Amino acid sequence: MLAKTIAAGIAGSVLFASVAFAENPAASDSTFQGTWRASKVVGLNVYNDSNENVGSINDLLMDKSGSIKAAVISVGGFLGVGARLVAVPFEKVKFSNEPVSSGMASNSTTGNRPASTTTTGSATATAKANPWYPDHAMFSATKDDLKKMPEFKYSE
Repeated sequence: MLAKTIAAGIAGSVLFASVAFAENPAASDSTFQGTWRASKVVGLNVYNDSNENVGSINDLLMDKSGSIKAAVISVGGFLGVGARLVAVPFEKVKFSNEPVSSGMASNSTTGNRPASTTTTGSATATAKANPWYPDHAMFSATKDDLKKMPEFKYSE
């Protein structure tokens, strides 16, 4: 008899726990609405004011309180070979949810996110923006400016 009571208690606890866990994701989605996943920001293509692809975000550097202080951008090279890293202040990097126009961007398919705008005749179809990360980053510098910046190296 005691075993049946204990089994019923455990089964009831599992049912209550499953209901609580089922409600939790909906609450967290609304709590964090408007935030971006850092894992998706790393890898974004970076464009300059002339819509040239100047690199991609390689890493984000933050202080001990969790504030992001710098973006490490991989610049130069071809398909990652010969690329170097530069660190730029995070507040100087801007983000866009709108895709770079495929007609205006040079090298828009390098990196891990190709331009998500397609043009057919006079109609342009744009993919829906993802609420968890921006489409691309922008930094106001030419490729030559970035190549002249001091190389960022992780200290050992």
